[in-house]
Amino acid sequence: MSHPDLNLLITLNVLLTECSVAGAAKRLRLSPSAMSRALARLREATGDPLLVRAGRGLVATPRALELRERVGQLVRDAEAVLRPVETLDLTRLVRTFTLRNQDGFVENFGPDLIARVGEQAPGVQLRFVPKPDRDSAPLRDGSVDLETGVVGKAMGPELRAQALFRDRFVGVVRMGHPLCEVAITPAVYAAGRHILVSRRGLGRGPIDDALEPFGPKREIVTVVGGFSEALALARASELIASVPERYTGNLRDGMFSFPLPVSPPDITISLLWHPRTDVDPAHRWLRECVREVCAGRPPVRAVSSSPSRW
Repeated sequence: MSHPDLNLLITLNVLLTECSVAGAAKRLRLSPSAMSRALARLREATGDPLLVRAGRGLVATPRALELRERVGQLVRDAEAVLRPVETLDLTRLVRTFTLRNQDGFVENFGPDLIARVGEQAPGVQLRFVPKPDRDSAPLRDGSVDLETGVVGKAMGPELRAQALFRDRFVGVVRMGHPLCEVAITPAVYAAGRHILVSRRGLGRGPIDDALEPFGPKREIVTVVGGFSEALALARASELIASVPERYTGNLRDGMFSFPLPVSPPDITISLLWHPRTDVDPAHRWLRECVREVCAGRPPVRAVSSSPSRW
């Protein structure tokens, strides 16, 4: 096709989302035969079958999978260009946002975030769900609106990220623990019995790497998947937990925290979202609320309607 019909991008986006001619036809309010003709034109334009029969359904070809995200973004960008800028009325906003976080976020930042959102937008409900892994599929499929955590290799390349704050690891023991009364050197720290936090069940972490030049190795008594579990064990035993300082602030109430005698790398806690929500005024407002709460800033009353640069 020397001059491709750009309207076919919308059809292609729906077909690749539905993987069904009948489903795509229904969404676009076309007849199945009209959608079949559109698929034939798309196959001619791309030089690829795009969707092929597999049993009773259709599956996407490798070329279709390659195009899916690109086409979706093109359609969203085009819709954003043609959509008038809306003024967000927070007092009338009725919506539920899902936030996915590792344990510690809700305990430390949840109360202020809920209070801020409730004051500005009473009709908005926040739904917090646990983050057992770094899989970015929930952001991609829209089941999660926002996520916080450390950006890793498993993060999808299309996702947006903005740093919220940097954090350092500290050691934590129960009040009355022998470490409360002594100078904590690498040898003293390593001589204790330790809890390792690892969602993947690993046997060592960055603290062990930082200890290595000093010689002694710490004894890992148990491995747990989250900070709450580690601190609960340390609170009820002689074990030592090593956790991010700011992220676990409220979880450490009533416990003794101390600077580590070694210097593992600091971590950066970031806010993650999918680009489909970049220009959504309500989503931009919520992202700003999270940033302000994590930074300890007072709320900003005026809500800008300009697109986020993130």
